[in-house]
Amino acid sequence: MIEPATAREVAEILKSASASGNRVITGGSFSKKLMAGPVDSGAHLTVTTARLNRVLQYEPRDLTVSVQAGMPFRALTDLLATNRQMIPLDPMYSEDCTVGGVIASNTCGSRRRQYGAARDFVIGMQFAMMNGRLVETGGMVVKNVAGLDMGKLMIGSFGTLAVITSVNFKVVPVPPAERTFALRFATCGAAMEARDNLIRGPLQPTAIDLLNPAMAVEQKLTDWTLLLRFSGNQALMERCESEVVKLGEARTGSAGFWQDIQNLTPRFLGKYRDGAVVRVSGTLDQVGPIMEGLGVPAIARAGTGVIYAFFIRSAAAASWLSQATVTGLRAVIEFAPDAARTQLDLWPAPGSDFAMMEKVKRMFDPELLLNRGRLYRRL
Repeated sequence: MIEPATAREVAEILKSASASGNRVITGGSFSKKLMAGPVDSGAHLTVTTARLNRVLQYEPRDLTVSVQAGMPFRALTDLLATNRQMIPLDPMYSEDCTVGGVIASNTCGSRRRQYGAARDFVIGMQFAMMNGRLVETGGMVVKNVAGLDMGKLMIGSFGTLAVITSVNFKVVPVPPAERTFALRFATCGAAMEARDNLIRGPLQPTAIDLLNPAMAVEQKLTDWTLLLRFSGNQALMERCESEVVKLGEARTGSAGFWQDIQNLTPRFLGKYRDGAVVRVSGTLDQVGPIMEGLGVPAIARAGTGVIYAFFIRSAAAASWLSQATVTGLRAVIEFAPDAARTQLDLWPAPGSDFAMMEKVKRMFDPELLLNRGRLYRRL
């Protein structure tokens, strides 16, 4: 394990590895090592950004912050909270993950519906390339429209293009008040009807999650459960409370409820050694039919169309995935144990734009040395 202390050291390590043809594995805390694809076996160097953990610049009045990639995301969250500010990405493995890992894996949670994903918060970045170059893109200005933002290519690339060494974010204020509600429904259709009424109504939830009965039981709930999160001033929260009860049988949630939802995946994988999580990306209209067709615990970001299905056997996840992609669904095995990830088809239908992704990979890493196989064994 190599632990460079500066971005320049990261770049020099990559340059040396490229010159000698050595494969490189990179990460921060490696908290999401079961996510996406396994790095191809063989001799390699392992480089961690854990020592790159400093705050580079924080301007609370400008709503911007710049930190090194190895900084724990929890530490960044705590820092921003001192000024009642936040980056509401809600990543899984929230206690262990690093800033660079969150961005490289493009992880976000329930509040994406209102606030957006990583690409909506990243305003600048520095990354190290295999040729030894350090590239800076973007800046510390929220509205930066100058030139091509190469940093966007790094978001969700799982470190297959370059190594992120620092990230600049825009931040947003913490709302003065919040309310959480759990609405119980006998059928999925009834839950979807309530969701549609919310989306069309004036009181827009920050988050809308749907639990099927199998997942609701895990959260000590029952039936089809619609989870709602509202943010705003106190008057708005009181109005939300009076309106939500008209939609169905409702109960309020505790302050730590969303933390539990945020970390469903690490808890599940800790309990089931052969467990796998499938992510399905669909339209809002597809959420109901997909959820009804799943016989395993599942949660849907019902306001964005992303669904997570939890299988206690990785082979069962692969079987379901192969059938689902035949029908045109966009899905991947997002988490699985190492043994399964080396054998299963994690991304059966990458789509027509995959050829362009391969070209971009060759541009950044011509010898295919950096985190090879990490992007669902496709790149």
